[in-house]
Amino acid sequence: MKQKRKAFRIPAVIVLLLAVLYIVLVNLLVSAALVPSFMRRLDAFQRITDESYAAQVQTSDIQVNRQLALNKTDTWLEKVRSQKISVVTDDGYTLIATEFFPDEAGPEQTDAPHGYDTQEITESRNGQDAAGHRWALVLHGYTGWKEEMYPFACWYQEKGYHVIVPDLRCQGESEGDFIGMGWTDHYDCALWINYILSQDADAVIVLHGQSMGAATALMMTGEKDLSDHIAAVIADSAYTDAYSMFGDKIKEWFHLPAFPLVDSARLALLARGGYDLMDASAIDAVRQSSTPTLFIHGSADAMISARMSEDLYAAASCPKELLIIDGAGHGQPQDKDPEKYYGTIQSFLAGID
Repeated sequence: MKQKRKAFRIPAVIVLLLAVLYIVLVNLLVSAALVPSFMRRLDAFQRITDESYAAQVQTSDIQVNRQLALNKTDTWLEKVRSQKISVVTDDGYTLIATEFFPDEAGPEQTDAPHGYDTQEITESRNGQDAAGHRWALVLHGYTGWKEEMYPFACWYQEKGYHVIVPDLRCQGESEGDFIGMGWTDHYDCALWINYILSQDADAVIVLHGQSMGAATALMMTGEKDLSDHIAAVIADSAYTDAYSMFGDKIKEWFHLPAFPLVDSARLALLARGGYDLMDASAIDAVRQSSTPTLFIHGSADAMISARMSEDLYAAASCPKELLIIDGAGHGQPQDKDPEKYYGTIQSFLAGID
């Protein structure tokens, strides 16, 4: 009898140990994909960045156009009026953004509206009425930061827009626990909308996002209480849903099977991060959207297939357009063909003014 009990205990212990190791693996995977501080300790952040760059299209026209855009942005940054602002989320994290003013405007005072903070105010605001009421909220992608979106901010500001460019949760200068894959971010971005409306009650707002930032903007449009002041979305290189993306990247970046790890990671993230990957669905949101949306994607995108933007476009119930830039990789449509990219955006926005 004792021998039978011993024989039973050994497999049970092995199963228990395997279960514990699996739980540890799943939690390590979640941290390695969604916690930037942990990613850096594992060198996962740099590896993902390097692999993402290697997957980009490296043609001479893209490289030249990219450098021209960076040079123009550097020159613009030397003269544009700006300030750093912050908001605090319901769960207590401070998020940071840069606010760029139209040429006629600048900050009028150092005291921010209640609930907001401003720093590094460059000049005093004047001529707000002359600047008009056009605003753009410009959103970066996964593991990104606000500064990489400054070329887009430059374009909008030179067109007379007042521009807010935030660091999304736990990226750049913003605090946070887990990268939100668009879900927590779309709630956070409501704080920036509130900030805009505290400055300009007649604001007409464009959401312009790239990659995860585009998915964030699309998720915002699916909310029933979306502000009427949001007039349009420019969704560049968006994914359909975070669940599908997580499965793809587990295989691509970590060389692990999507099943059953994605569902296990989903449960771990729900317990630790407080959100469900299944909720982070841009395609579900656009089915409910009435916000005019321009979908843009590169045909040679190896990170997020252009098929995802095509699927989003097909599913969207809002006024919509689709622009596929031939030969552009992930986040490269504006560098592959800047004239068509910005020209299409300008025409699209003109149609909703």
